[in-house]
Amino acid sequence: MNQPAEHRERMRVAWADTDASGRIHFTAAFRWAEVAEHALLRGLGLTPPRNADGFPRRRVEATYHRPMHFADEFDLVLAAERVGRTSVTYAWQAIRDGQVCVEGRTVTVHVDADGTPAPLPPALRDLAVLPAGDPSAGDPSSAAANR
Repeated sequence: MNQPAEHRERMRVAWADTDASGRIHFTAAFRWAEVAEHALLRGLGLTPPRNADGFPRRRVEATYHRPMHFADEFDLVLAAERVGRTSVTYAWQAIRDGQVCVEGRTVTVHVDADGTPAPLPPALRDLAVLPAGDPSAGDPSSAAANR
């Protein structure tokens, strides 16, 4: 049976997430996506390094649509967009007050203890992929529908 492909994490912009302009530093969004990814993995019973060796990033990208500032509350929504043999592509959005502020993608590769790409653990391999462009399913790749 496929597991849910989405995780929603309620978050707040921390002081350390901002730069001298008072807006978020561009790297903050990648940390937020990683927090949501780790929560999704924990929900699947995968907590590195005990039963999942590692998931280094192969590629990350983000598009910044609206500024975010210290203490802003938002939801980070992360969904499996593609599940391959050794990798998962996540699409994610930082949504504040119903508006997409940042959206991005992260490609992670499952590796063994030696750092060699390895087949995904069964719980992750069976992760349901949300249909592209289906806003009713909460798919982060449908950001245009939220603008």
